[in-house]
Amino acid sequence: MKGLFTALLIPFDEEGDVKEAGLRQVVRNNIDVQKVDGLYVNGSTGENFLLSTDQKKFIFDIVKDEAGDEVKLIAQVGSINLEEAVELGKYATGLGYDSLSAVTPFYYPFSFEEIRDYYETIIAETGNNMIIYAIPALTGVSISMEQFDALFSNDKVIGVKYTDNDFFALERLRRRYPDKLIYSGFDEMLVYGMLSGVDGAIGSTYNVNGRRSRRIMELCEQNNFIEAFEVQHEANDVIERILELGIYQTLKEILNVKGIDAGTTKKPLSKFDPSKRHKVEQLVKDFEL
Repeated sequence: MKGLFTALLIPFDEEGDVKEAGLRQVVRNNIDVQKVDGLYVNGSTGENFLLSTDQKKFIFDIVKDEAGDEVKLIAQVGSINLEEAVELGKYATGLGYDSLSAVTPFYYPFSFEEIRDYYETIIAETGNNMIIYAIPALTGVSISMEQFDALFSNDKVIGVKYTDNDFFALERLRRRYPDKLIYSGFDEMLVYGMLSGVDGAIGSTYNVNGRRSRRIMELCEQNNFIEAFEVQHEANDVIERILELGIYQTLKEILNVKGIDAGTTKKPLSKFDPSKRHKVEQLVKDFEL
């Protein structure tokens, strides 16, 4: 379960329905062109929290059918509705997903005991492994080292998607748990995550820039951190221009420019501004995406 995982983009049509053929193209691009080790399905990048339960199940179906056993598959099933999270966890487990992941419950000020019970319930009901999805900037939930102790005491909690810029905490977590999987969740900080000893990375921009990110990981594994930083600079030049244009809209438009039907975003997210398409075409050309 180590390596580079794409947080999978999901193509939608103008009515907000999943474009099956486009989704299959996006999956194949990640496997055949970006050469990733796995796919993280129905996360933030997949606009998960804008989808119905049936849409989420449909996406799990199509991705598994297209990817088969070629790469590892992680199903993000987290929901503020625990019953939905369990239902999705059972469904993905039945399809053969290698592990579940779940964002910490958000919006309400849940106590840690409530958060722990949420994870324990999903694990008990599905029997599958769990990767904690820690993204405090969006959920408002920070997990302390002692709370990680409690979560990791369950052998089924095999790791964490660590989307935070607290590298002191990351170093401490790595030191404390050498046998748990830790995935870097910030694409723009991949080299720092590798320096801290992460086992892999899960990110949005790997849909279009996976090969460059793979190179960062390879160089770090060879202890060639100087060159790894140079490649990170290039990756961040790409990321900076993507962020200026709107991350999900631009990632999809990059794929559309390349002939992959990545569709559009789902409302209430805005659509890509077609007057800026020339900027995306230039981006693709400048960085050979």
